Amino acid sequence: MGRVPAGLKACTTSATVVVQTFRSAIVVAWLFIAAVATAQDRIRLDGSGSDPRGVPHGARAIVLLFTSTDCPISNRYAPEVRRLAARFGPEGVVFRLIYPSPSDGADSIREHMASFAYTGTAHAFRDPDQALVRLTGVTVTPEAVVYSGGRIVYRGRIDDRYVDLGRERPAPTVHDLADSLTAVLSG
Repeated sequence: MGRVPAGLKACTTSATVVVQTFRSAIVVAWLFIAAVATAQDRIRLDGSGSDPRGVPHGARAIVLLFTSTDCPISNRYAPEVRRLAARFGPEGVVFRLIYPSPSDGADSIREHMASFAYTGTAHAFRDPDQALVRLTGVTVTPEAVVYSGGRIVYRGRIDDRYVDLGRERPAPTVHDLADSLTAVLSG
């Protein structure tokens, strides 16, 4: 076997490292895509495969409202969420309730939807692995995310009714979610 110049050997070694790194990156990317796809496929409450960020025909925006069956603040907002869905639904806004707690099972979510008259107002999705929580950056329930034009355009509170944990105003003075939806719909 002939001698390989030191520079060529180093170049070959570097090329090998680059190829191995590239292959590793591809494997990691595929694993990530598979994990996200798997989480999205099993998240629909009714068992069908669906991505809650998927935009139905004619929809102009999607509201992902992160909630919980046992959060008293989330539950106090049910009438307001129904009002918002009735107001903005005809204009192409779709409401989806996201249940990120692993303890919220399908039966308890169905019961919650019926108890708070959400049935027919919004679709329910489970997020027990909190894939959507990580994707959207939400930190509390209730918290709303507005998805429009392929991106998140709003993430935050529904309104300012709650000043602090346990401290509630008689009525909200700022309607953050409604204002953001109005802005999205007006272009």
